[in-house]
Amino acid sequence: MKPEPLKSELHPRNKHRARYDFDQLIQISPAMTQHVKLNEYGNASIDFSDPQAVKTLNQALLKQFYNVPVWDIPKQYLCPPIPGRADYLHYIADLLGKQNGGVIPQGRYIRVLDVGVGANVIYPLIGHREYGWHFVGADIDAKALKNAQNIVDANALANAIELRVQNSPALIFNGVISKGEKFALTMCNPPFHSSLEEAQAGTRRKWRGLGKRGIDDKSIVLNFGGQSAELYCKGGEEAFVTIMVNESRQYAAQCLWFTTYISKAASLPGVYRALKKVNASEVHTIEMRQGQKQSRIVAWTFLNTSQQCAWLACEDSGFNFSISS
Repeated sequence: MKPEPLKSELHPRNKHRARYDFDQLIQISPAMTQHVKLNEYGNASIDFSDPQAVKTLNQALLKQFYNVPVWDIPKQYLCPPIPGRADYLHYIADLLGKQNGGVIPQGRYIRVLDVGVGANVIYPLIGHREYGWHFVGADIDAKALKNAQNIVDANALANAIELRVQNSPALIFNGVISKGEKFALTMCNPPFHSSLEEAQAGTRRKWRGLGKRGIDDKSIVLNFGGQSAELYCKGGEEAFVTIMVNESRQYAAQCLWFTTYISKAASLPGVYRALKKVNASEVHTIEMRQGQKQSRIVAWTFLNTSQQCAWLACEDSGFNFSISS
């Protein structure tokens, strides 16, 4: 039998480049049985418009690939696609490797700040299992953080993942990063819609793409994974990331690379203008693709090349860099 083609658009180290092996996933997580059916092409699959089916798939994938046996999220919280989240982590790992002789630094001395960690705490779970990095996850939603903490505790990861509340919805890093604290990376999946109406319109498009028709607004709201802070904010992702960029200047000497996911190409010009205003010394745009979806990561630093190399050469990242204005 000819082997299934790999999903070449995913990062080469992504563990999800092959088709899902549903027989194996059912063995690992028997709850998958009720969700796996043959699709119109005669292949085993699930209904990706069914939130419970997607959550059960995530639980099985986390067990199989990342040794996370316990994972759950409350209804109406964002249920992230595992392959896409893994891609983000692998690409920013490459970013660190470029200034480390091509070798990706691993272990607890690489500290990562996840802005908007959510109830699912997915980036810290995957990032720690893949690279041994230690994470701080921040969020404004106390309920989300409580669920995230339950996941961390249930998987005995409290020594690798710390959760912090951001008490001001208007701030990003301020109030989360402590004085003198160092991070090799920050990452974020910003809310990319500007309103609930825009979020619902996006869901209608998603459902039509899955072959769904005749879905009313009430059903869309009930089936749309994600709380308001996860999905939309005034001005959408461009406004959110602009705030992030402006604040990042205050922590220029405390973070090696600031990064953010950007869903919409139309957001890029505004983000680039903001980065120019704060005098970022280096900016990278990393293109990503998952299926038909195109997205990218924007990464920036205020450190020059020699400072970047020195940061990674020191296990505790204990340098005190002076950043010129």
